[in-house]
Amino acid sequence: MTTARLLGPADIRTLASELDITPTKKLGQNFLHDPNTVRMIVTTAQFTDVTNRHVLEVGPGLGSLTLGLVTACEKVTAIEIDPRLAARLPRTIAEFAPDYADRLTVSNRDALTVSPQDIDMSTPPTALVANLPYNVSVPILLHLLAEFPSIARVVVMVQAEVADRLAARPGTKIYGVPSVKAAFYGQVRRAGTIGKNVFWPAPKIDSGLVSIDCTHPYSSSLRDTVFPLIDAAFLQRRKTLRAALSGVYGSASQAEEALRRAQIDPTLRGEKLDISDFIRLATSGQSSR
Repeated sequence: MTTARLLGPADIRTLASELDITPTKKLGQNFLHDPNTVRMIVTTAQFTDVTNRHVLEVGPGLGSLTLGLVTACEKVTAIEIDPRLAARLPRTIAEFAPDYADRLTVSNRDALTVSPQDIDMSTPPTALVANLPYNVSVPILLHLLAEFPSIARVVVMVQAEVADRLAARPGTKIYGVPSVKAAFYGQVRRAGTIGKNVFWPAPKIDSGLVSIDCTHPYSSSLRDTVFPLIDAAFLQRRKTLRAALSGVYGSASQAEEALRRAQIDPTLRGEKLDISDFIRLATSGQSSR
């Protein structure tokens, strides 16, 4: 097979002009136009014979990263909310990577609501690799991880500060709800920094790569119990867990009882707990909700 020709700045502007597309902040559109960055993202994904079987890409835009993915993976499903971009993408792949065009499927849907019924599940998704729309990056990430438990590998580009939050560790100022919820699915780490000038238009801030090795250490059945505890613990960061969880358990005294049962100090704040602590709290006894 021949290699794909990746999109450069001139290609991006030509395609955008053809479609009469002006990137919109509402849809979080910043089109990647640097082939080296595409190669770096694909390399960071470290695809294996397992994780390369079916890759989800969110917000493919004009197809820069898609071209890198179709050459590295057996199957790519690109989820694109903009109907013009969704309609043009298969033709772009056919033009720039003709030998790999049959590996691509496009789903013209909102990634925040997409479900297994919306894509071909003959091979369940094994990886998520995407330049996520920055205004809804964390909700999309958590939604897809919940909907597609077959995902074993994640590499996503988000705002640098969001990348820091996702990979933050307990006890740090930026550790919070996204950090704990992402850790529910596996090991999260910061995988790189990406500058502004590889995009059109250039965003005002740097971007960051986050990778997650989705080992799924906890049963998905626990999510509906654990996630509300996480939300409550960080709703008012200055509150002790005894006070912060009083609404979940019915009273501060009942919250303290549950925390002590889980061998957690009720005077701690949520930022001191890791995901295993929240799991232990959720499974050590029933709340009164």
